[in-house]
Amino acid sequence: MIMSTCKGSNGDTWEIYQSGGQWRWRRKARNGEPVGASTEAYVNKSDCIANARRNGMDCDPK
Repeated sequence: MIMSTCKGSNGDTWEIYQSGGQWRWRRKARNGEPVGASTEAYVNKSDCIANARRNGMDCDPK
């Protein structure tokens, strides 16, 4: 699995990852519990990141 992560201004961790050849995102709270995830998979990583930004991501995944 290929993964990029970043920490948002509120302390949540955002993960952009590839699974089955497609890109998805998930958001984890400071305590590590998942609090959000993409509802669809994306062919392009940039489309996945754009969707995560629409859902509150305010950091740049590395």
